[in-house]
Amino acid sequence: MLIERYKNNPILEKDHVPYPVATVHNAGVVKFNDKYIMIFRSHKLNGRSILGLAESDDGFNFKVDKEPFMVPASEEPFKEYEEYGIEDPRIIFMEGEYLITYSAYSRHGVRIGLAKTKDFKTVQRFSLITEADYRNVVIFPEKFNGLYARLDRPHSEISPWSVWISYSPDLKFWGESKLIMKPMQYHWDEMKIGPGAPPIKTKRGWLNIYHGVFPTMNGCVYRLGVALHDLEDPSKIIAVGDEWILQPEKEYEITGYVHNVVFSCGAVPEEDGTVKIYWGGADKVMCVGTAILEELVDHCLNNPRKPI
Repeated sequence: MLIERYKNNPILEKDHVPYPVATVHNAGVVKFNDKYIMIFRSHKLNGRSILGLAESDDGFNFKVDKEPFMVPASEEPFKEYEEYGIEDPRIIFMEGEYLITYSAYSRHGVRIGLAKTKDFKTVQRFSLITEADYRNVVIFPEKFNGLYARLDRPHSEISPWSVWISYSPDLKFWGESKLIMKPMQYHWDEMKIGPGAPPIKTKRGWLNIYHGVFPTMNGCVYRLGVALHDLEDPSKIIAVGDEWILQPEKEYEITGYVHNVVFSCGAVPEEDGTVKIYWGGADKVMCVGTAILEELVDHCLNNPRKPI
């Protein structure tokens, strides 16, 4: 078993939130001042999503702030594109500040917003960095040849729900896009794939924890897998692990707002070579598990498949 579930999962539920919400799920997590900061998604009681913040000393026991961290914008140009809610944050630390990507929903579809913070007390929206329809954007925490790089998942009828890479000189204008990974037919991720947690740098490559979806007669199943990107050229995928690393098995992952879902937006590598992986269970609760980074890399390399 590559991921060991925390014995006291789920670690965060709606009853832990001091304001009215229906769910707590799909959270980005980072270390800040020796504490773990979690920015999580919640459905309000009208069904639209906001982002809350929770803090922990150990990465397992979190306390939620009294007020939401981000709600749909009240000022343009963000207001128009966030009117239906903001979702699924990812967080990285880069150049002295924390970058937060999130999905912005509106009558125009879903696109990606980018916000910045230095203290998790105040947050500044920076730019809307995609058009519709995009989800699951994660930014690499290092530049490549002077450029920022991101993984994203646009929807296309020709290459449906595949992973692309794009580059930017300034975080605002993105281009040089390239398709780098596709779902595999009649496989655990045959319907769609998307970036999960921001990539983690290892000695043998950038580890990308991604989600894959398989359609069944009883609905879709969301699982987690791993891919390994080249350290110098992240558009080059060295290997994709052929088998999933986590699937819905516990009651809190099988039954919820959306059944049969494990969905990760955050992972925190530790100094001892382990990594804490956080995932939403059934779009209702937050969970965590631990893994050994090198074992996840081995999983990619020892039983690989082609990315495309």
